[in-house]
Amino acid sequence: MNNKRFSVSGKVEIFPLDNPWVYVSVHRKFANLLKNKADRGLVPITATLGKSTWNTSLMPMGDGTQFIPLSAKIRKAEGIMVGESIRLSFALRKR
Repeated sequence: MNNKRFSVSGKVEIFPLDNPWVYVSVHRKFANLLKNKADRGLVPITATLGKSTWNTSLMPMGDGTQFIPLSAKIRKAEGIMVGESIRLSFALRKR
């Protein structure tokens, strides 16, 4: 499973907090499929969006789903704005 790539499509959203995260939600099926790979709720992944590839984690939303955070650096490099629909891929990485 470590070489398998997964694909996610979704809307770029922002958490309504003082220091908000920008993210894309991950379908619940991935949470169920990868829950045994989680360490303290985090699943280490390598994500790819356009020409950008970075190490990050699937992070828990608190409702059984997960999200992939999108840093300002990645959003700027790929010209991504909050509210846009994107498609990205990811693969599990070793801790």
